[in-house]
Amino acid sequence: MTRLHLVRHGRPLPIQGVPAHAWDLDPAGFDEVWALRGRLPTDATWYSSPEPKAVATAQLLTEGEVGIVEGLREHVRDSTEWIEDFPTVVRRAFAEPDLTAHPGWEPLSACRDRVLRSAGGILEAHAGEDVVMVGHGTAWTLLAAEVTGQSPDLDRWSTLKMPDVIVVDA
Repeated sequence: MTRLHLVRHGRPLPIQGVPAHAWDLDPAGFDEVWALRGRLPTDATWYSSPEPKAVATAQLLTEGEVGIVEGLREHVRDSTEWIEDFPTVVRRAFAEPDLTAHPGWEPLSACRDRVLRSAGGILEAHAGEDVVMVGHGTAWTLLAAEVTGQSPDLDRWSTLKMPDVIVVDA
């Protein structure tokens, strides 16, 4: 059995007018990232989303190699509009995954399919091993649901910290 450790990136440094996928990790949150080290296996194979906040989180958590995988990026949200009630819009995306929940956002089903293709190949290549993937809350909520055969856990999504870890057996 493969144990999959899905790490949500640390706190980003949001900049209004810049898409979230371009945000860096907030240096004020580095201690929170380092605190996760004891919760992650030392002999795992590591992969990361290409987004700066995810790559920086992975680099703080391991001195080992980290594979950067384009398909592990977050639900694409190219809009730079600041959304006051962000959780409501994300919940709408989960409720209607084949539709665009907000202008500039990809349908959530496209994110799910992309993440599943990428993660599936990784899990197949590392069957029976510990795998750590560093990325994003929405993508990991979708992946955890698919791996466990359950519906996406929006309560868990809403309580995920930055950073945090979801562990599932695949």
